[in-house]
Amino acid sequence: MASEAPANPLLKPYKLGKFNLSHRVVLAPMTRQRSYNNVPQPHAILYYTQRTTKGGLLITETTGVSDTAQGYDYTPGIWTKEHVEAWKPIVNSVHDEGGIFFCQIGHVGRVSNSGFQPNGQAPISCTDKGLAPHIKSNGIDVAQYTPPRKLRADEIPRIVNDFRLAARNAIEAGFDGVEIHGAHGYLVDQFLKDQVNDRTDEYGGSLENRCRFPLEVVKAVADEIGAERLGIRLLPFADNVECWDSNPKELALYIVKSLNKYNILYCHMVEPRMKTHWEKVECLHSLDPMRKAFNGSFIIAGGFDREDGNNAVAEDSADLVAYGRWFLANPDLLKRFELDAPLNKYHRETFYTSDPIVGYTDYPFLEVSS
Repeated sequence: MASEAPANPLLKPYKLGKFNLSHRVVLAPMTRQRSYNNVPQPHAILYYTQRTTKGGLLITETTGVSDTAQGYDYTPGIWTKEHVEAWKPIVNSVHDEGGIFFCQIGHVGRVSNSGFQPNGQAPISCTDKGLAPHIKSNGIDVAQYTPPRKLRADEIPRIVNDFRLAARNAIEAGFDGVEIHGAHGYLVDQFLKDQVNDRTDEYGGSLENRCRFPLEVVKAVADEIGAERLGIRLLPFADNVECWDSNPKELALYIVKSLNKYNILYCHMVEPRMKTHWEKVECLHSLDPMRKAFNGSFIIAGGFDREDGNNAVAEDSADLVAYGRWFLANPDLLKRFELDAPLNKYHRETFYTSDPIVGYTDYPFLEVSS
């Protein structure tokens, strides 16, 4: 008779390369917009340590690799010495609590406007196709985008190098590793998706060509800090900021099989059911083929609750499950999962405010009677 599966597979330990995780619940990368002048602030110490558990994996908010990488107010960077020094006490605080901390590094590409760019220049991308204005997450304000400038092929190695240097800086700041942001319609995703990438050179057209820049970034970062410290986040199935592909399954399988050549630590994929950041829909696609094809550890994200996450681990759909909004609203999410306790509701209207406390470190912890 088969033994009964554990009631809470999310609480099982897991060996992520050289890192001994005490459970499978991961803090997902979430844009927080509390880093004034792109410099991480002391209030981030409390935010991250509130969500740290001994042997738990945390991934930072998206952290810009260069001065051209920005597209949102108050997002952190990792391209200057000042950024590195500002991250150090935050990283140290997570380590003091026994956490494992990865820095997500990224570049928004065309999801920007000239106001965020050095000297007021146009944002850079794989294309010169612009974006229509978008309603921001607060449902009121409208984000305006400047048409991008298409990078020349001879400029692309410099962007690859920006990722390499950012990864080196992250390790200097004390991070245990780096996650490349290849999702949500940003620069890496723009190169991958055929509805954005309209290039006719070696960086566009075929799957091999569209994956060239992302894989060059992976190789450069792996060579710089070690593949055992490197993960990547991908979103092949969704349409974020007008970034989608005509054959996402083929794209997803090609990229994960290509990643195997570099022996990176993990692949972090967002479920196909996540049509946008907020919208979950029924979907015929599954991440199972990518899970089977990828040789490293597999992290999934996308609107999971406690039951979904436990089922995903129990069914071997993933090794780890990343939680965003629920982890934001419940700094003691692991304890609540252990006790199957009620969860705080998240407040979407404060997701992207710049307040150092409200919607950031003021969510209540569970009161457990002794």
